[in-house]
Amino acid sequence: VEAVHLIADGKAPRIPQPKEGATYEGIQKKENAEISWDQPAAALHNWIRGHDKVPGAWATIDGQVVTFYGSSLLDASVPTGQELAIKGASRPGLVTKNGLVVFGNDGKMVLVRNLQFEDGKMIPASKYFSADETTTLELTEEEKKMAEDLR
Repeated sequence: VEAVHLIADGKAPRIPQPKEGATYEGIQKKENAEISWDQPAAALHNWIRGHDKVPGAWATIDGQVVTFYGSSLLDASVPTGQELAIKGASRPGLVTKNGLVVFGNDGKMVLVRNLQFEDGKMIPASKYFSADETTTLELTEEEKKMAEDLR
């Protein structure tokens, strides 16, 4: 009761909280989530995973900001895939059937499953080189009839 009265009267002591020992981390901003490639694979994975979903860890590929989502450490032989130059990376990534493989400075690998472009479009990382391809849906005569019946 005494504390409430001190607050109500404006006489409660004001003691600033010390910074030492504080564990709160402020809200991460997108500009601070750029991936630093000069790290071991485990640190890259933790960085990507730690920024998944907001704000999203990102790197520059072909002049545009690409955000990486869904990473996992890859403990296998180097898979086959199409090389992808990533700004700042000492070694190009590999677009494989399972996703984008990136390399830490220790030579170990991280598999990234999804990529998001600046326009908001998200694709499976394995489809990076086929992202611009468009496919058309061809219906059989039976499917066309079913579609018409549904309309």
